[in-house]
Amino acid sequence: MATVAELLRRARWTISVPLLSLVVLVLGWGRHPHGVALAVVGVFLVAAIIAAVHHAEVVAHRVGEPYGALILAVAVTVIEVGLIVTLMVSGGDETSTLARDTVFAAAMITVNGIAGLALLVGALKHHLAVFSSEGAGAALATVITLATLCLVLPTFTTSANGPEYASDQLAFAAIASLALYGLFVFTQTVRHRDLYLPVNDDTAHEADPPTDREALVSLGLMLVSLVVVVGLAKVTSGAIEDAVDSAGLPQAVVGVAIALLVLAPECIAAVRNALRDRVQISLNLAYGSAMASIGLTIPTLAVASIWLDGPLDLGLESTQIVLLAVSSIVGTLTVVPGRAKPLHGGLHLALLATFIYLSISP
Repeated sequence: MATVAELLRRARWTISVPLLSLVVLVLGWGRHPHGVALAVVGVFLVAAIIAAVHHAEVVAHRVGEPYGALILAVAVTVIEVGLIVTLMVSGGDETSTLARDTVFAAAMITVNGIAGLALLVGALKHHLAVFSSEGAGAALATVITLATLCLVLPTFTTSANGPEYASDQLAFAAIASLALYGLFVFTQTVRHRDLYLPVNDDTAHEADPPTDREALVSLGLMLVSLVVVVGLAKVTSGAIEDAVDSAGLPQAVVGVAIALLVLAPECIAAVRNALRDRVQISLNLAYGSAMASIGLTIPTLAVASIWLDGPLDLGLESTQIVLLAVSSIVGTLTVVPGRAKPLHGGLHLALLATFIYLSISP
C-alpha cells in the first residue's frame, strides 16, 4: 500500500495547491466570506503558506545561502508593499497610519517573533543556538538605523504638522533607506557572504540540488503562493475586522493579524532552519524581512505620495518607541556573543507578546 508521502508526491500537491489557491483568491476577491466559505479560504490560506515555504526551500537549495533567505524576504515584502499602497490609494485619510502600523508590526514580528522563536527552538534542540555575531550584528544594526530614520524621527521633526515628514524629508529618507538596504545586500551576498552562512553547516548529506528548470518552476510557484497568501489575508480581513469590532478592540489589531498571516511563510522557514542547526539562516530571514519591509516600503510610499491625497503619518507613538528601543537593546545583547540560550529566545517572544497585548489593550 502506498504511503501518505507517496500519495502526496503522486498528487503533486506542491503544484496543485498554489494554482487552486489562486483560483480561490480570484473567486473571493472583493467579497466578504462567512461561514463555510470563510473556512474554505482559511484552509487554502494555510495550504498556500506551506507551499510557499516548500518552494522557497527548493530555490534556496539551488541558489545557495544566503541568497535563498534574501529571495524569500524580498518577495514577501514586495507583495506586502503593493498591498499597502493599494489600500492607501483607495482608503483616503483613514489610512494615514496604515503604512506605519503595518511596517512597525512587521518589524516587531520579525525581530522579536521570528528571531525569538528560532533562537528558542534552536537552543532547546542543540543546547545553544550558534550563529555569526558579525553577520547578525550588522543586520540588526541596519534594522535599527532604518527604523530610527523612517519611523522614529518623523515624530520629532517640525517641518510638517503631525508625526510626518515634509516632502523633502521623505525624499531624503527614501534615498537613504534604499542606499542602506543596497549596501547591506552587497555586504551579505558579495563582500562578506561568509558571515551570513550557517556556522555549523553540514551539507555532506544533502540531496543533489534541483535543476535550473525545477528551480525556476519553484520560483514561479513560490511567487504565486506568496501573492495568494497576501491576497487571502486581505480577503479574510473583513471577517477579522468584524471580529475585532464585535470584541470592542482597536483597529490596529487588524493590521497585526494580517501581518502575522503574511509573515507566516518566513516564520515556518526560520523554525525549520533552526531545527537543522542553521540559526544564521533563521536570523537572515528575520532581520532581512524587517530591513526589506522598511527599506522598500518607505521609498515606494515616497513615490506614491505624488498622487496620495491624505497625510502620511510615519512617526511612532511613545509606547511604540519604547518597545522599539527595548527590542534594539535586547537584540544587541543577544547577537553580540554569537550564541544564545533558550532565555534569549524567551526574552524576544515576551517583547512580541507585550506588543500584541498593548495593541489589543493600549
